[in-house]
Amino acid sequence: MANQNLLNFRIARHKALLWFVASIITLGSAVYQRVTGPTYPVRGKINIGTNTISFKLLRSEIVSKKAAIILDVPDTTISGYVQFRRYKSYDDWTIVPFQRLNHKLVAYLPHQPPAGKLLYFVWLENGNRKVSLTGKKPVILRYKGAVPAAILIPHVLLMFLAMLFSNRTALEALDTRGNPHKYILWTIGLFFIGGLILGSLVQKYAFGQFWTGIPLGYDLTDNKTLLVTLGWIWAWIKNRDRKNGRGWILLAAVLTLLVYLIPHSLLGSELDYTKLHPSPSDGSCYRMP
Repeated sequence: MANQNLLNFRIARHKALLWFVASIITLGSAVYQRVTGPTYPVRGKINIGTNTISFKLLRSEIVSKKAAIILDVPDTTISGYVQFRRYKSYDDWTIVPFQRLNHKLVAYLPHQPPAGKLLYFVWLENGNRKVSLTGKKPVILRYKGAVPAAILIPHVLLMFLAMLFSNRTALEALDTRGNPHKYILWTIGLFFIGGLILGSLVQKYAFGQFWTGIPLGYDLTDNKTLLVTLGWIWAWIKNRDRKNGRGWILLAAVLTLLVYLIPHSLLGSELDYTKLHPSPSDGSCYRMP
């Protein structure tokens, strides 16, 4: 890669500082990816009457559980209901009234198979006033299988370390006197084991398939992992002589950072009930009692 000597910062000797900077970048990107993802709960506040009600609405649940919608509403004059239907289906909307348990309003959404999704609104009523907690936009809730902690925890840890080593390798590559080559294989190994191996096991437990990325599908999480791993393998190939490939290292690291800034689980696995039940007249309309 041409003109890579234009970037030459005398920083390689400050190893502790470089690890600290790499850690800050990694933590920041991990938090951003987490809180912007489509499985992060919807949080907010809404005013109804003289009451200000805080809420947290689930967007992910285990298939063995009914998703609980729980609101802290001490005012007993306030009631409400949850309105839901399956995502990508011909279903009619179903209404589940809230039940009052002391100062809380509680409702449950039905089980779905792995990768099954529900659309739902939460409505509160006080006299003649009725309000949706999320306005005109429904919440999308996805169900998944339970992933054993022995797989999930190492997966999360190794993916964090992979991002850390990616950032550390890039910082080392900014100095021509640095030795980024010693970190490249660590980065590749962490992405391979944490993403391609353990990530596939997580996918299998959660949604029933080991791999749903290219060429078998378009799952963005799988494809991101594959792209980043290939990017670092290419950077390693271009740096086997340990002399002339710094630009490829920086490119691989920037690619990795951009990938980590894409919300986690975006465009992930999902069931299309319209394909499972091709028409609304075949008895597929889903109604809860």
